[in-house]
Amino acid sequence: MSTPTPPPDGRPQYGQQPQYGQPQYGQPQYGQPQYGQPQYGQPQYGQPHYGQPQYGQPAYGQQGGYGYGAPAAPLAEWGPRAGAFLIDSLISSIPILIGYGIFIANIASRADNTYPDDDPEIWAILVFLLSLAVSLGLGLWNRVFRQGKTGQSVGKSVLNLRLVDSTYFQPVGAGKAFLREFLAGLFNNACFLNLLWPLWDDQKQTWHDKVMSTYVIRSN
Repeated sequence: MSTPTPPPDGRPQYGQQPQYGQPQYGQPQYGQPQYGQPQYGQPQYGQPHYGQPQYGQPAYGQQGGYGYGAPAAPLAEWGPRAGAFLIDSLISSIPILIGYGIFIANIASRADNTYPDDDPEIWAILVFLLSLAVSLGLGLWNRVFRQGKTGQSVGKSVLNLRLVDSTYFQPVGAGKAFLREFLAGLFNNACFLNLLWPLWDDQKQTWHDKVMSTYVIRSN
């Protein structure tokens, strides 16, 4: 009797068991995906590839569709920024001006007295020191805590400006606002050009804005 020829498609004959390691007819081989299942490393339908943003999310380095490094809001001009700074400075100066006036008035009232009665009285000195502390505390509340939390000091609120970070365009927080004010004092005392730098800078930033990665934007 002649040996039957196996089928050309590799299917076993009727009644014949497949050899060990050989897949049965209709079963996928090891490592091959079944119909409708994605291969390893390939995303399923509707899922993004690794590294690609989902629908509605900007790509890495882009901010709200404006492109890398471009501000997502209109930058504030130098004039309103200077006006907001003057308003904030006036608010912080009011207590110390009052205390200093009382101190000078006390000295003047005792000028006709002979030494040691021509010195200012203790209460006048204490009033002056208290006014200095109040001015410092008012400046910290306005320029650090209030501006750090909301993005607006009193002056910026009046002129519709806002201080934000250059990455997420959100308020910077009290810590970063304090460090920014500290650097502003150093730069302003070292070189007056720091205050004028936004006039010709493309991003309308001062030096302390560049160091701290902040923008001053229009809030309306």
